[in-house]
Amino acid sequence: MTATFDADAIEAARKIFAGPIEFLKSAPALQFLPDSIAPEVAFAGRSNVGKSSLINALTGRKALARTSVTPGRTQELNFFDIGTPPVFRLVDMPGYGFAKAPKDMVKKWRFLVNDYLRGRQALKRALVLIDSRHGIKEVDREILEMLDKAAVSYRLVLTKADKVKATDLAAVIEQTMAEARKHPAAHPEIIATSSEGGMGIPELRAAVIEAIS
Repeated sequence: MTATFDADAIEAARKIFAGPIEFLKSAPALQFLPDSIAPEVAFAGRSNVGKSSLINALTGRKALARTSVTPGRTQELNFFDIGTPPVFRLVDMPGYGFAKAPKDMVKKWRFLVNDYLRGRQALKRALVLIDSRHGIKEVDREILEMLDKAAVSYRLVLTKADKVKATDLAAVIEQTMAEARKHPAAHPEIIATSSEGGMGIPELRAAVIEAIS
């Protein structure tokens, strides 16, 4: 099913995201990770799925996360502090599945993401973004299985929901929920979002707060 939250939860989340938010640092390797002083929620997804745009929409900032039309631009773990001192952190992970990236770079990204997901005690939940226009691909299933094995709780989030017809969106929602039911670490409810139109953004904020509570 798609996620629903009551008005109080949505308003509480809005207030938190309306507060101080700032970029903390980029970590190209595990030794550069910040100290685990706050819970973390990480964003994963195929290259060009719209991670940076979604983070910007979520935080109400136009350029907090750098967006690019070039797939594979994000090559590091980017950390953002929410609140001062941080109530929690958002983590923008490198996109996966970009075929044109050099193989050694893809391998480096994969090791970085794998090691972060498996060993980061501060990580409370991963949000795996799926492009509504394409649905779940095999490369997505590899990440879901990796998260299952690492026992990392995650939620599937559809992006660019405004780019497809309503009937097509309903179908991809059903397909995505069916996939979620196959994975032990997946949250049963999904959220369909649009960074441009604002669809699902209040619910996603509430989902993030729920994950760290």
